[in-house]
Amino acid sequence: MIKGKRHTVAIVDDHSLFAGSLEKLINSFSNFRVLFHAKNGKELLESIENGNLPEIVLLDINMPIMDGFETAEWLNINYPNIKTLALSMEDDEQSILRMLRKGVKGYLLKDIHPEILNTALCELVEKGYYHSEKVSETLLHSLSSDDERTLLDFKENELTFIQLACSEMTYKEIADIMGLSPKTIDGYRHDLFNRLNIKNRVGLVIFALKKNLIKL
Repeated sequence: MIKGKRHTVAIVDDHSLFAGSLEKLINSFSNFRVLFHAKNGKELLESIENGNLPEIVLLDINMPIMDGFETAEWLNINYPNIKTLALSMEDDEQSILRMLRKGVKGYLLKDIHPEILNTALCELVEKGYYHSEKVSETLLHSLSSDDERTLLDFKENELTFIQLACSEMTYKEIADIMGLSPKTIDGYRHDLFNRLNIKNRVGLVIFALKKNLIKL
């Protein structure tokens, strides 16, 4: 962090009293100052498009017109250099994971101590992200749950298809071995590629190796 420089912050929150108090707090930090306050994502979008470009955006989730999820996604697509930090009352894993997937670089609850907010802002500038203990636990739990859920969701025929698809067989040959029509096999392929977020058989092989569904 450059000594003496005050990094700019935008607050996006529809509760004016909270936003006002937050602005005073941030302006009391030696390295940060609030550039502007927007009541929702639409106001933020308009301010940025008018040339008011903050380095950091503190973003609430539940807002009218354009909520935190939509706003985070818009920022991630259009202004990826702006570091977005979610600041919300929502402490459920689904909200945290959804915001992280939309591109936010950290997630804080509104009842945090001021020193933690200052630390989070500093780490955003220095590291590009801030992962609190809550976020770290959520991510670890999510990874574990995703692994278990992915394997439990496979039907026997799907597992057989995955193992055969990781060979050099054609899809027609796989259909013959499994005693299914090429159309059914194509349905397995399409569904699995979408569910696993992969684009081709190479991706399927990599996934199968990671999950120990096949061995080299």
